[in-house]
Amino acid sequence: MVNFNSFVGGFGKAWLAGLGTDSLSYAIPESVFVTFQMTFAIITPALIVGAFAERMKFSALLVFMALWFTLVYAPIAHMVWSGDGGLMWDWGVLDFAGGTVVHINAGIAGLVAALVLGKRRGYPTVAMPPHNLGYTVIGASLLWVGWFGFNAGSAVAANGTAGMAMLVTQVATAAAALSWMFAEWVIHRKASVLGIVSGAVAGLVAITPASGTAGPIGALAIGASAGLICFVFSTSIKRKLGYDDSLDVFGVHAIGGIVGAILTGVFAAPAWAASARSPTSVPRSGSRPRAWASPSATRPSRRLSYSRPSSGRSACGSARKPRAKASTSPCTTNAATTFED
Repeated sequence: MVNFNSFVGGFGKAWLAGLGTDSLSYAIPESVFVTFQMTFAIITPALIVGAFAERMKFSALLVFMALWFTLVYAPIAHMVWSGDGGLMWDWGVLDFAGGTVVHINAGIAGLVAALVLGKRRGYPTVAMPPHNLGYTVIGASLLWVGWFGFNAGSAVAANGTAGMAMLVTQVATAAAALSWMFAEWVIHRKASVLGIVSGAVAGLVAITPASGTAGPIGALAIGASAGLICFVFSTSIKRKLGYDDSLDVFGVHAIGGIVGAILTGVFAAPAWAASARSPTSVPRSGSRPRAWASPSATRPSRRLSYSRPSSGRSACGSARKPRAKASTSPCTTNAATTFED
């Protein structure tokens, strides 16, 4: 049943009410998990900025981001991650680490903002290459390593799920970098470092929603597909449509996120996907579901199977009270140039 709480939560956890030193989310302190979730909330507006770089005053940017986070990011996070009752959760959406909430969300917002603000002066007749390609490579390399924290960290445990998430992130990213490189090589007769790092970002984006359900072969296919499709959208289609997306936030993050979200269903391991949609899931305290926990890790009043809880990171930070039962279910030109300055 669709109602107001399908889109936003309540005020039960407003201002982090009830958060104490002994509060837990999965098997970690809730304070740690809250801080971890803040990194997702912080990086999403940062991605959007790449689409309209050099076209908005800083003061206007602050107002825009505050409003966008409140009115768009938080409700989307609630709809995808809040558990039973969340609109997209009830649709069956699987998003292990933010493909929909972060990347599709940011990519669409970036495109709309770029269209509303208009093109930069001189675009597309004046060449606008990265200011410093060396910094681009350094930034993309740091991003690649840091992404392990997002995807593997979304397991909220040091277990097999975290290990697999880390592995498939590595595989998909490498596959996408090669896919973009070879596509560029065939079409433009030479490969470029910028293209390789852009493909790597596309692979990181695409594997994000599937990092908890795909295996290595699935990751290879997701990465290769994302590298090729994002290359086409960031070059040919972008030129044909004529929009000025400064760092290809739409072409890499939105399109890569969409590719990953679709292929998550194609390559999800049946047992893992079934566990992800288990009706026996019970919510954690005030946070969204992320992964399978170790079968031996149990604690009172929270189930640790991979299933998004019926309370999550909602618009107002609310959380439904979990049933007192435990289970041991086993179970951003280019986006890469975001770092050019």
